[in-house]
Amino acid sequence: MRFTSLVVELIRARPRLVFWIVVLFQAALWLLLALLFYRSPPDDLATALAFGREYRVGTDLGPPLAFWFADIAYRLAGNHVFGVYVLSQLCFIAAFRALYELARTIVGGQQAVLAILLTMTVTAFGAPGLTFGPPVLAYPLWALILLHAWQIIGQGRRNAWFALSIEAGLLLLTTSAAIGLLLLLVAFALATARGRRTLMSFDPLFALLVIVVLALPYLIWLVRADAFGVPKWPAVAEWNARLLSWGELLGYLLLAMAGIALLVILNSRFVNRKPEDAPVIFRPPADPLAQKFVYVFAIAPLLAGSLLSALFGIDRVAGGAAIALLMPGLAAVVLSGDLIHLRRQRVLRKAWLAAVVAPAVAIIAMIVVQPWFASTEVLTSIPASAMGKFFGENFQRRTSRPLQAVAGDPQLAALVALGPSRPHLLLDATPERTPWLTLEKFSEFGGVVVWRASDTAGTPPDDIAKRFPGIVPEIPRTFERLVTGRLPSLRIGWAIVRPKAP
Repeated sequence: MRFTSLVVELIRARPRLVFWIVVLFQAALWLLLALLFYRSPPDDLATALAFGREYRVGTDLGPPLAFWFADIAYRLAGNHVFGVYVLSQLCFIAAFRALYELARTIVGGQQAVLAILLTMTVTAFGAPGLTFGPPVLAYPLWALILLHAWQIIGQGRRNAWFALSIEAGLLLLTTSAAIGLLLLLVAFALATARGRRTLMSFDPLFALLVIVVLALPYLIWLVRADAFGVPKWPAVAEWNARLLSWGELLGYLLLAMAGIALLVILNSRFVNRKPEDAPVIFRPPADPLAQKFVYVFAIAPLLAGSLLSALFGIDRVAGGAAIALLMPGLAAVVLSGDLIHLRRQRVLRKAWLAAVVAPAVAIIAMIVVQPWFASTEVLTSIPASAMGKFFGENFQRRTSRPLQAVAGDPQLAALVALGPSRPHLLLDATPERTPWLTLEKFSEFGGVVVWRASDTAGTPPDDIAKRFPGIVPEIPRTFERLVTGRLPSLRIGWAIVRPKAP
């Protein structure tokens, strides 16, 4: 007896509704996880917020746009990092929406939903998506660029040039990998007849003008900071190690696509040997140029990004794993042909749900279980809000002024900088990274110096004591982690540098 699930019927009749249901489900899943289990920002998000608070045109972290957006979202949420988590998920929703529109123009609405379902299983869109930064903001921009590039090259829509130019300019203000990504797009246009005809008009010149105008402030900063330059080419003796690193990066990317491979295998005829009248998702024949477009941008960013990162000793894929893995789901759908049979529908639903939920379950398990079996600390378990409130209130009580600056241990100082008064962050070990504040200004305005205390007296480490001579350590403050387990108490030493009298 033929069985067609409600999901398949919805994909056939209301593909756009299915898109919104699954995308909003994934966004809600990660927002709920952050709300329940994150007591401090993951990875380097606190440092990114401290840099964004200064609204510099450029820093050593790269182009400024992502950091500005992070600070705006933080302020709009009432100085709560949950606003940044919402911004991250909005970026992923926008990227999936652009990918859906691109897929719909190539394979139709029904198979476009299948492409989205496959893409959502990529684990790079999970926990790293809560760490808002250049890779997260670049993800929807790159998806929009591909959408409008195909509208220009494949469909001859000249009105898409303006949107493409704005998005390209914003991408240059977001990630250092923007130039490489845009060059890939130009190379594809030059390699195809329709692309060359598109470039033989005045539209690209106007688009280039808009891009230059948008990126000009950051370009000026690069010139003034003497930040232009080509990364050092590795020596011949290092090539073996760099190639091994490339293999590791490729392995990571392939592992992130395990969900796509699993669903394709489960739906293949080789696994389903029993004859069955499986429902079919149909599409009109795809444009050959569209197929080439999908295959090129499914493979080129993945290979080029990982290779460049390995050659120049970068431990992450250039541009971010999300950009590198944007198109493989659509490529798998295009490669499957005009008719896609959905076999073993119950198994496919369960496998898809497991692939989407598994990264969140792994993060929860790490937060709850790791402190009981390992000596490594889970950063998101540190109570950042309590820390910022405690040090801010103590500084104001002692000096009758709001806390304006914090220094010391970079990780702890960045968390304290999220406090109610949003103090400036000083990376005193590398002050050139925070040019908005120097040791002299810190001594003048006053602030709090924090470090991890190794004894009950709160003796500061030697390097901090040398940079801040004369500081008097206070009694260390102990904070409770979300899950302490077998870890020692989180004891933070601190000292107040009183502001100089006017």
